[in-house]
Amino acid sequence: MSKKLLALLFLAIFCGGAVFAANKIINLPDPKILGKMSVEESIFRRRSEHSFLPNELTMDQISQLLWSAQGITDKGWGFRAAPSSGALYPLTLYIMKKDGIYKYIPDGHKLSQISGQDSRPSIVRASLGQSFIGEAPLVIIIAGNYRIVEAKYGQRSYRYLNMEIGHVAENIALQSVALGLVSVTVGAFWDDVVAKTLELPDTQDPFYILPVGYLKSGS
Repeated sequence: MSKKLLALLFLAIFCGGAVFAANKIINLPDPKILGKMSVEESIFRRRSEHSFLPNELTMDQISQLLWSAQGITDKGWGFRAAPSSGALYPLTLYIMKKDGIYKYIPDGHKLSQISGQDSRPSIVRASLGQSFIGEAPLVIIIAGNYRIVEAKYGQRSYRYLNMEIGHVAENIALQSVALGLVSVTVGAFWDDVVAKTLELPDTQDPFYILPVGYLKSGS
């Protein structure tokens, strides 16, 4: 076999492996519906924090956070954890960790890997240098398709979509507290840079960034 043919074979194997890794599916642990902290206590303790320890979150914690935001709570009807106007569910969750970017798939409660690179520094730059985003071990980004809502509700769709984003973000914030974690919501960022980093389709826009992790002591 010629060296050229060997090189082409190696390139095909390498590229194929990269594509496979980027499309890896991870089944998340089953979420819990009973916790150690009441809703009332989570509301009382919730604060916006801007300093995080580098400790990685477990898959159980990540599973619980994503389920609380967009998890399916009624398999018969497909209803989710956060209310949605007309049950349209136009939002999609993405997470960023040290080992890459993932898209949350509610149906089946799983993750699809988009990238194997740590892209949090890019989100820090896109967010006008808010460095605490890069410190958080988990960054959740709420994106969505505005057109889905607009097609049904017309001029009121912008209001309805913003309501839904708020519902999802608050669920994440309260679930974070219940898990012994902290979070903060970020709305100041360059949309196009975040969209490019996440490789969002043209039909989706980024709306909210939520860093989540353990609070750094003394902060």
